[in-house]
Amino acid sequence: MIIKSIDLQNFRNYDLQNIVFDEHTNILYGDNAQGKTNVLEAVFVSGTAKSHKGSKDTEMISFNHDESHIKMIISKKNIDYRIDVHIRKNKNKGIAINGIPIKKTMDLYGIVNIIFFSPEDLNIIKNGPSGRRKFMDMELCQLDKIYVNNIINYNKSVEQRNKLLKDITLNSSLEETLDIWDMQIVKYGREIINRRRNFIENLNDIIKDIHKRLSGGKEILTIDYEPSATENNFKELLKDGREKDIRMKFTGVGPHRDDIIFLINGTDIRKYGSQGQQRTTALSLKLAEIELVKQITGDMPVLLLDDVLSELDASRQNYLLSSINKVQTIITCTGLDEFINNRFSVNRIFRVTDGHVYQEN
Repeated sequence: MIIKSIDLQNFRNYDLQNIVFDEHTNILYGDNAQGKTNVLEAVFVSGTAKSHKGSKDTEMISFNHDESHIKMIISKKNIDYRIDVHIRKNKNKGIAINGIPIKKTMDLYGIVNIIFFSPEDLNIIKNGPSGRRKFMDMELCQLDKIYVNNIINYNKSVEQRNKLLKDITLNSSLEETLDIWDMQIVKYGREIINRRRNFIENLNDIIKDIHKRLSGGKEILTIDYEPSATENNFKELLKDGREKDIRMKFTGVGPHRDDIIFLINGTDIRKYGSQGQQRTTALSLKLAEIELVKQITGDMPVLLLDDVLSELDASRQNYLLSSINKVQTIITCTGLDEFINNRFSVNRIFRVTDGHVYQEN
């Protein structure tokens, strides 16, 4: 799969911009705050309907405008698709595929497979569990439409249950209605737990060899899935924790409390690993994602690297760049030195200045 082109209108700091990408390596370079990351964000929104930064729709519309448009053309297994995203201030965003509007966001998933790698991802190991859950959800949503349906319904059910927990403090008779939401949460939660476990197992099969090569054969990396509850005990744990949930006004058990643990030679590197080990693990994780997408879909994803090379030392830069030669990659950076110094092949170079993208070769 490759992204052929993207058109931006009133998106972030772009008034009107067309970019035609090469099918291999594309570099967007320029000073900070010129709009490089905004291009990657537009690509990500077109593939997932969400900003990788978690931005609200209104934040992506240019100042003094009420709406924004993105048009992205992709080629997948020799078939072209056009994805149109219409972002509006006072309405939900509209999305169309080949000119046909879609009713549900989940209809977009699976058309584009995107792996986003930013400096923030280097901290996925040492930061809190929410980022690690987001990592699982984002990749699974792109690979599994059933998962999308389950996670949407699960999150809605937890939200409704939490609202009810707050209302119970004012009206205790409402407690009996908790059973309805408990049934929904367990139903969707069990499916999420099962799919997350399979995802981590599949990822483990791939990441060990990648990390072993990246660490010069010194380290064995494994990922442990740590669910808040299992498929078998979820219902019981939810029931046993009801009094505490009412007291805390929050659902205390379920997939929204899950975590994953990264172990090097059996040691938890979040607690005991060096920053170098944590960063190498994050890099291994992204490279393993590429291979997993390839195995499941039979196609290559698109890799977006947002100023991440400057955060890696020379050996990790070289390993990353040598590992992505078969993947369409869009890279942002402030300068071209790292590519020139490493004699890395670059197929198309763009200079980004004040919301304008200029192709240089």
